[in-house]
Amino acid sequence: MPDTATFLPFLATAVGLAVLPGPGILYVAARALAGGRGEGLASSFGTGLGGFVHVAAGALGVSAIVVASAEAFTALKLVGAAYLVWIGIRTLRAASEAATAGSQPAPARTGVARAFRDGALVEALNPKTAAFFLALLPQFVDPAGDVALQFVLLGAICVALNTAADVVVVFAAVSARRGLGARPGLVRRLQQGSGVLLCGLGLSLALARRSS
Repeated sequence: MPDTATFLPFLATAVGLAVLPGPGILYVAARALAGGRGEGLASSFGTGLGGFVHVAAGALGVSAIVVASAEAFTALKLVGAAYLVWIGIRTLRAASEAATAGSQPAPARTGVARAFRDGALVEALNPKTAAFFLALLPQFVDPAGDVALQFVLLGAICVALNTAADVVVVFAAVSARRGLGARPGLVRRLQQGSGVLLCGLGLSLALARRSS
């Protein structure tokens, strides 16, 4: 592990990045607004698992290959973007069906297992996460030690902090959602907004430029 003089700046950087709103937090918030606390938490832990995929890949050098290859980066980016857009469309359809039936939407529940799987796939298929870990973690790794082990440990800390921030966002989103229980029209619009947000995240991923 890095010494204290190196670890403390890393920890401060990791905490700051964890609480900074990004695609992961927005995705989890959208899932919590659409499907409630259970699905929000499941998607949080799913994105955490997806983050660990990049940590492990980075330690093995696979992420470096993906980031270095324009073709691999583009293919992974487009698959992840398409999957995210599909989830958004599914959420919009559920809201539309509820509106047609003239009832309060049953907040597009997909089930905890599916929310977990979706979260893991969305994060694992995001090449920007691979680029993030490869850009940040080597700055705090001691080349004289076990580089792979340090990469995994520091990456695990980042993932844990990101997941903790996501969980806080889930509870905040659920609290806001409960307060809207007596206003089905507004809940439906909120659900539609969640679908649009997910689609927008997918499109932003598809349009993301590869770092040179």
